[in-house]
Amino acid sequence: MALSRADRELFLAEPHVAALSVEAGADRAPLVVPIWYQYVPGGSVWLLTGTSSRKLALIREAGRCSLMVETLDPTIRYVSVSGDIESYTDGTREELTEMAARYLPAEKVADYVDFAWENHGAQTKVVLRPGQWVASDLGSI
Repeated sequence: MALSRADRELFLAEPHVAALSVEAGADRAPLVVPIWYQYVPGGSVWLLTGTSSRKLALIREAGRCSLMVETLDPTIRYVSVSGDIESYTDGTREELTEMAARYLPAEKVADYVDFAWENHGAQTKVVLRPGQWVASDLGSI
């Protein structure tokens, strides 16, 4: 069963790990990698990625990407969203903290942020404007 707009947006707003997909060139399949993201219903999706990463280079080249999230419980449900990139900005420690707090237990956030800020290198915030949606609830098994 297709999800309503409200249901698909609420599902995407939950803290799922997304599969990010971006074109990787004429002679290659798309790059697909797991990524954390942030989304508020009705808005744009944003993510942080390494400024010198292949992933960011491919996103910049394509100017667009897709995210897909899924769950199996309580039903098999997925949402895929694709669109153009709205903006690229330097990632901040505050954004890294917000993202980590979305995915990690509260007592782990500060240590993770300290480690990531010191060891993962410069980050770029990528903002995706949702354009195309595919969403469904396939029911329970």
